[in-house]
Amino acid sequence: MRPLQEQGLVLRILNEVLLPLKLLIPQPIIAKIPGLTTNEEIRIQEVLRHIPPMASCLDIGCGNNRLIQLHRARGGRGIGVDVYPWEGVDLIVKDSSLLPFEDQSFDCVTFIASLNHIPNRDAVLREAFRLLKRGGTVILTTLDPLPSYLWHKWAFWDRDQHERGMQPGEVYGFKDEEIQELLSRAGFLVVQRRRFSWGLVKLYIAKKS
Repeated sequence: MRPLQEQGLVLRILNEVLLPLKLLIPQPIIAKIPGLTTNEEIRIQEVLRHIPPMASCLDIGCGNNRLIQLHRARGGRGIGVDVYPWEGVDLIVKDSSLLPFEDQSFDCVTFIASLNHIPNRDAVLREAFRLLKRGGTVILTTLDPLPSYLWHKWAFWDRDQHERGMQPGEVYGFKDEEIQELLSRAGFLVVQRRRFSWGLVKLYIAKKS
C-alpha cells in the first residue's frame, strides 16, 4: 500500500469522495484495490504528517506498528508498544502506564484509535507526560461514541473486536469535552483539534505544559 503522500491529487480526492462507500466495504478488500486507501491508513497518515521527520516517537496501542514503521522509513526514531502481541509490535507490555523508558525520552507520543481501548487511560496519559520532553506533543485520534459503536458492530472482519471484544473500562469513543478533560488532567494543553474523513474522525494535538 502506497503512503498517501505518494498518491497523486486525483487519487487523494477519489478516496475522500468515496469514503461513505468505503465504510461499507471490508477494509481488507479496500487494501487490495489499487488507488484506494483504508480508513486505518488515512488515520495513520494524518497523524504522521504532524510528526517532525527526525522526532523520537512513542506509539501507545500501536497495533501492527504501521505508524512507527513509516516514521522510521523517513529517518525518524520510534517504538511501538501494545498490551497485545500484534504482528509488528516492538514491545509488548502488561500495563501501558508503566513503561520501561527514562523520563523525557520522546518528542511525541501518539494514540491512534487506541485511547478508548485503554481502561486506565488517565494513568497512561500521565505516563505519556512523564516520557515526553519539555514542549513535547501528544497526538491522538478518536471517534464520537455513536459512530464508533456503529463501526465496531459492523467491522465483522476485525478479529480484535469480534474475538477479544470490548473489555471492562473500554469505551466506544469520546465527546470533545471528555478528551479535553482527560488531556488537561494529565497536564497537557490542547493546541489543535480538527476533524477529517467527512468529519467522522477527530484529531487532537496537545503540548506538555
